[in-house]
Amino acid sequence: MHEVKRAMDMITNHIKNASRKLDKEEVNNFIGLLLKSEHIFVMGAGRSGLVARAFAMRLMHLGFDVRVIGETITPALRKGDLLVGVSGSGETSLVVSAARIAKEIGAKIAVVTSYPESTLAKLADHIVTLPGRVEVATTKSYIDRQIAGEYESLTPLGTLFEATALVFLDGIVAGLMNKLGKKEKDLTARHATIE
Repeated sequence: MHEVKRAMDMITNHIKNASRKLDKEEVNNFIGLLLKSEHIFVMGAGRSGLVARAFAMRLMHLGFDVRVIGETITPALRKGDLLVGVSGSGETSLVVSAARIAKEIGAKIAVVTSYPESTLAKLADHIVTLPGRVEVATTKSYIDRQIAGEYESLTPLGTLFEATALVFLDGIVAGLMNKLGKKEKDLTARHATIE
């Protein structure tokens, strides 16, 4: 139980700190890009992919024409469309590859990442920087870490980025709702009726 509470506190504190560090221009430009886009495609891999899918769902609830890259029914991405890539490292090969293809096609690319100098970010037309992992074990052996007093992170791998990205993108949905004058009942009208 102790580790659960500590991990939850660590994650929520990280998200609070990330919200204070958000760049107003990055956020406003991202919202503007979404509002101007006729077709939006989202992509991420692993848990970042799940965050991207959750964002796509809310965009659909808002009435956007949104698709998830990798689904069998996803249509072709075309010039002028928007690709939103979610990758903490900005080096995830599937997402980088999709961004390269999107760039060749002439689509706009928006990236949510912790690394604004990453390969993915360098391909982007717009970047939103979210802090991710803050600690990495310096000693590889578990026993050596315990003896040295180094403890494995309670937020392994990309947890901090993924949790922060999920909350940030839900915040973007709130911003879009405000700009579009939509209420929860408007989103409910598009919610799945068969689950």
